[in-house]
Amino acid sequence: MKVSVVVPAYNEAVNMPLLIEEFDAFIKKHKNYEVVLVDDGSLDGTADIAEEHKRTYLRVVRHRTNLGKTQAIISGTKVAHGDIIVIFDADLQYDPYDIPRLVELIEHGADVATGWKQGTYEKKFVSDVYNSWARRLFNLSVHDLNAIKALKKEVITTVPLRKDWHRYIVPLAKEAGFKVAELKVTLRPRRYGAPKYQQKSRILIGLFDLLAVKFQLTFMQKPLLYFGTIGLIAIAAGIFVGIIAIILRLFGYGFRPLLYLVILLIISGILFFSLALIGESIRAILDRLEKRES
Repeated sequence: MKVSVVVPAYNEAVNMPLLIEEFDAFIKKHKNYEVVLVDDGSLDGTADIAEEHKRTYLRVVRHRTNLGKTQAIISGTKVAHGDIIVIFDADLQYDPYDIPRLVELIEHGADVATGWKQGTYEKKFVSDVYNSWARRLFNLSVHDLNAIKALKKEVITTVPLRKDWHRYIVPLAKEAGFKVAELKVTLRPRRYGAPKYQQKSRILIGLFDLLAVKFQLTFMQKPLLYFGTIGLIAIAAGIFVGIIAIILRLFGYGFRPLLYLVILLIISGILFFSLALIGESIRAILDRLEKRES
């Protein structure tokens, strides 16, 4: 098996027959593919309907409870036979015939091939703003972080993926030294059901996750350099302001708020420097764990 299409699904029972029908036609032309459907704790019988439409190319993995899309991707990858993993949504918004085009980029040297959605869709403005921030934060050239993707299996097993971090596979892969490519893909209107992983409440979560990933890829790599520098600058500023306050006091211009500022700067500097030392300890532990795993 060369390519495994991993399909995370949560309460997508209404789309299952149509999804399998599309892949029936697709597999006839691409016989070296398999489909791994991961039922992420659905309550509407999504997995049962998939089992009813049993196919030789189709395997079903079940989560007892809803664990999120990231864990669904990880679970699907663990049982996948293919060396190339394609992340394909169950809502039928992507065209299966874009999959071979993404796989072709992998065959020509890319480690990750991500789609760039073409078409109108809900929350397009939010998506554009989010992707714009991500490009600047992670110095990326791709336009879309959260579309259909094809990637080598080793990418999933190498990059650190926490809950909801499937959106950041591209920057995490780039940071790990993998080559990223991009391809325009067709986005179709959702036929049935409502988005399960795109609720409005997740916009704030996405923003915090964006900052968390950036923090992991920068500050946590050299905590003493970043936090220690801030701490030393704050302590130096506190000493400088303290000297000015003493000089002013000698000339009869005592100014109490300067004393408060000195205390604030010195304490802040000590706290930042302490945080830097704690960060270095955590980084050392993580490095040892990574060496053991490798």
